[in-house]
Amino acid sequence: MSERAPRPCRGDYVVWRRATTRWADDDAYGHMNNATYYELFDTAVNAHLFEATGINVRTLPSIGVVAETSCRYFREIGFPEPVDMGLAVERVGTSSVIYRIGLFQGGSDEAAAEGRFVHVYVDNANGPGDRPVRPLPDEIRAVVTALATTA
Repeated sequence: MSERAPRPCRGDYVVWRRATTRWADDDAYGHMNNATYYELFDTAVNAHLFEATGINVRTLPSIGVVAETSCRYFREIGFPEPVDMGLAVERVGTSSVIYRIGLFQGGSDEAAAEGRFVHVYVDNANGPGDRPVRPLPDEIRAVVTALATTA
């Protein structure tokens, strides 16, 4: 039997933002709908890229498209409390970045959920596809390297 990875804690993340929850975020069971977690991951990553670079990342020669996402759920969260989103980078590659996003609600030091979010950079003029994959723009590399938690 394999051991489970420890639940992520607030100290595992580098930058933070807060999201206001909405009534519509909850499903019929009274907790946040699974799709909303992924919206929060997307917002945490892209809002940070816009703010940290100071530019509209949509206009760069290479843009990040989502190649993979996943979520580990640890406990329920939902309306009306806000959600704290911690962001860290697991890996910076030549043409991709792997992010980890922790979702926290209330005073707990342990994450309610953790997402994995992979951006692969493609030529902005041609759009997503098998090719061409482009190197990370320098502006992106600078801000994601600062979020790296592993060597």
